[in-house]
Amino acid sequence: MTSETTRDACLRSFLALLGERPFARIALRDVAERCGVSLAEMRASFASSQDLLAAFFRSTDRHVLSEGGPDAEEFAGEGPKERLFEVLMRRLDALEPHKEAVRSLRRSARRDPLLALHLLRLSETSQRWMLASAGIDCTGLAGSIRAKGLAVLFARVLGVWLEDEDPGLARTMAALDQELERGAKLLGMLDDVASIAIPWRKRRATAASHETAPGKNPRQDDAPADEAAPAAGEPAA
Repeated sequence: MTSETTRDACLRSFLALLGERPFARIALRDVAERCGVSLAEMRASFASSQDLLAAFFRSTDRHVLSEGGPDAEEFAGEGPKERLFEVLMRRLDALEPHKEAVRSLRRSARRDPLLALHLLRLSETSQRWMLASAGIDCTGLAGSIRAKGLAVLFARVLGVWLEDEDPGLARTMAALDQELERGAKLLGMLDDVASIAIPWRKRRATAASHETAPGKNPRQDDAPADEAAPAAGEPAA
């Protein structure tokens, strides 16, 4: 096998095994035996089981990104929410062949906080690429906050997707639309999002000045509590 073919074969075998058993019960030797390569060949491509997980995320990213970016004709005239909706639906389409592997990872993460944290970090990196594909700024502090929030948002949508038996994914699309509506600040309101990281005194001063503005809703700048922190044990492929 060529190096790239070996990588692909190992990843396919890993995902097949993940659909059959929990992540903690998949040894590197199991993956090598399933795809018919030696441990030495596999070691040239992967350093650990966590590396296989990272490869899964990267493979999904590439699949989505290969279908076009913010300059694609289908995005013409659409706002950031609509573009991101399309990109995240593409991600779910890319995950469809591996639905049982995602389901297994979700169960495993609920029992293993370290795995859940690792998956969340991988998802944050992936969601930066999803933001870029949708033409939404993903740089700097604001981009980091958007990626973190989007990772949590996507984890919630995954839960619906895993239970959605409709080929048209009506429930999933409705859930994604609702989550993006609730998380609209992640999409383009840079000042509001970045204010999360402003020191406490500055936030307090800003809040006080906003309260004096006529017609200002004092809660307008508050991020929804369920978007400010990830749900425990929720993976986000």
